[in-house]
Amino acid sequence: MPKTKTQYVCQNCGVNSPKWQGKCNSCGEWNTFVEELVDRGKSEERGRKLSGPTERTTPITLNEIDSDESQRLKTNIPEFDRVLGGGIVPGETIMIGGDPGIGKSTLLLQVADKLSRIQKDGQGKCLYVTGEESAQQIKLRAERLGIRSNNLYIFAETDVLAILEQIEKTKPVLTIIDSIQTMFLTDIASAPGSVSQVRESAARLTYLAKREKLPIVLIGHVTKEGNIAGPMTLEHMVDAVLYFEGDIQRHFRLLRAVKNRFGSTQEIGIFEMRGTGLEEVADASKAFLDNHFVHSSGSVITTSLEGSRPLLLEVQSLVSATNFGTPQRRSAGIDPNRLALILAILEKRQGMSISSQDVFLNIAGGIKVLEPSIDLSVAVAVASSFREVAVDPHTIVLGELGLSGEVRAVTQIGQRLTEAARLGFKQAIIPHGNLKAVSLLPDAPMEILGVKTLSEAIGILIPR
Repeated sequence: MPKTKTQYVCQNCGVNSPKWQGKCNSCGEWNTFVEELVDRGKSEERGRKLSGPTERTTPITLNEIDSDESQRLKTNIPEFDRVLGGGIVPGETIMIGGDPGIGKSTLLLQVADKLSRIQKDGQGKCLYVTGEESAQQIKLRAERLGIRSNNLYIFAETDVLAILEQIEKTKPVLTIIDSIQTMFLTDIASAPGSVSQVRESAARLTYLAKREKLPIVLIGHVTKEGNIAGPMTLEHMVDAVLYFEGDIQRHFRLLRAVKNRFGSTQEIGIFEMRGTGLEEVADASKAFLDNHFVHSSGSVITTSLEGSRPLLLEVQSLVSATNFGTPQRRSAGIDPNRLALILAILEKRQGMSISSQDVFLNIAGGIKVLEPSIDLSVAVAVASSFREVAVDPHTIVLGELGLSGEVRAVTQIGQRLTEAARLGFKQAIIPHGNLKAVSLLPDAPMEILGVKTLSEAIGILIPR
């Protein structure tokens, strides 16, 4: 019997098949199967090695398990610690993805530098494993960032077995793998970056992290759809999945958690890319509104709650007559389907003839908003541009829209209004259902008006 066999693996979910398939029966995706060669003997041996811990353990009661939060590893970068839920948990594996050039390597090099500096007596070694760049190239980036740490070790290697050996030898407080798609195991016949290589390399690293309680961060490439390249099982294997978002042409970068076993997935970290690296944004709302106070149509201020942090954002809209048979609908920062729904509400409930107009919408600063509390501000911004009437730049607008044009209440109204008052806004248009909660708050130095329908809001802000 031959030692190697040919199999087909789905690049999306990692399912194996003895023959090629056009559509994966597991995840339903098309054209995701790739051919790989597998060594039978080494595959069985590898399975036995990863089948369980090397030492036998016995069950213990839940109360006997130590869960001291002080064990979390603080990086001294508050925005990074916030996203992770307060710091790095011992033995945690973290996956960070993002577009090429967005700043993943820069951020983690700064994290490693901070950690290596705060450890005392030379006991806080950090290991940065690079598979895409040489050690000299990492040195050039470190000099640009002003990093000169004797506890930060650079290891240019792609062989996972050699990397595991170094981790066990040096016992670093943090290991960074840049990137997991370049790593390979010699006992797997497929090329680096293939489904089998990525999955098995991540499994070996995760197993070591849990056994030795040494945290490991994996940098992952992303596909054109914005997902981490490789099988979906890769995201299930790690403890936290973070995405580094932002426009390369802009300064702001957002770190968002989509999975976190040890914290909330609602928090975000905000950074600004500068010549000396990534710097934390202390006052995010003020930074996003630096160029707002211009009295022009189509511009409305709203608030978005990202975890426990309220952000003031500018919604910009441009409505113009179409020059083509089919009007264009373009949005940046919100779901295009959500924009289509809001335009339908304006057309049906307000009688605005938008069907023959091009509509462009943008959330200034490059941030993506997922919550529906900005619905009312989007509708008002479109109406403002359509009627060529500017909204008072010292007014904020927030509320969720229903299909009948009603304005629904939003959560954490007190935090949102407090942030707006801090930045000097004089008026707030909020859902009528939130007025009761507002009455329990201390008197705010701003006028607060409650509206029940979209018609009321437009009547107040954009009079004919």
